[in-house]
Amino acid sequence: MNVFMKSIFCGIAAIGCFTVAASPTFAQPPTTHLDVAYDDGHPSQCLDVYLANSFSPTPVMIHIHGGGWRAGSKTHVPGWLMKLVHEGKLSVVSVEYRFTDVATHPAQVNDCLRAIQFVRQHADEWHIDTKRMGVTGGSAGGHLSAYVALHDDAAKADSKDSVERLSSRLACAVSFAGPTDWTLLSSIEHGHPAYRQLIGYEPGTAADKLDAKLVTDVSPITFVSKDDPPIMQVHGDKDVIVPIQHASRLHEKLEAAGVTSELVVIPGGNHGVAGAGDAVSKRATQFVTKYLLSP
Repeated sequence: MNVFMKSIFCGIAAIGCFTVAASPTFAQPPTTHLDVAYDDGHPSQCLDVYLANSFSPTPVMIHIHGGGWRAGSKTHVPGWLMKLVHEGKLSVVSVEYRFTDVATHPAQVNDCLRAIQFVRQHADEWHIDTKRMGVTGGSAGGHLSAYVALHDDAAKADSKDSVERLSSRLACAVSFAGPTDWTLLSSIEHGHPAYRQLIGYEPGTAADKLDAKLVTDVSPITFVSKDDPPIMQVHGDKDVIVPIQHASRLHEKLEAAGVTSELVVIPGGNHGVAGAGDAVSKRATQFVTKYLLSP
């Protein structure tokens, strides 16, 4: 185990969207582009761009919000990310995606993969270093972050769509309380109906009635391979919405594959670990600095 950090954080609220306090004011405000469409199938397929003021191309973190795959907003960007933007160290792209009341899995992951490819297409315009692209998110956003980081490259070389021809590969990922393994629904109580709704089932549907192929495909753990980027997971050991076994199983599988994996466990922490305080933000910043900001 590369990192197993245990610290007590107080005042952790059980929240779904991981809303954070406004970031501090810095000398260099970012250049902002809001509601940029990355596809034309639904109004939700858009993103917000916060570009650091820098003379050289900057790394970028893709932010994917939480909310049970059916709520939340791309406008809630974590303060630790915006601090790095204002300091000129990286840019941030915050992604909106189709909710499950519009379309079920794999619509959400397909949207996020395309958003990554879209950012790559606009790298020159946005002054982004395509070799240093990362992803982060909490809860449902943590699931989607792990999924796009671990999934095979979505590039389709022969596509007529110029966006689809581009790579979706990333340099690192940070997941806060993200689900990773839907097979756990059959052995552990999960205190939220969204797992089943994501794959098109009614809340309360028995685990053995779920389509095995969907259970496999929706789970980021399915796609672990030795060429995956470094992954950091932050998880509370008292999380009843996403039990910590999701994080520990993925961590074990990543390490077995030889992938750099960091698991930060919050003793007593519930589902709101992204809001657990400065210590968590500092740890995430250190990880991103090591695996994304360094040349």
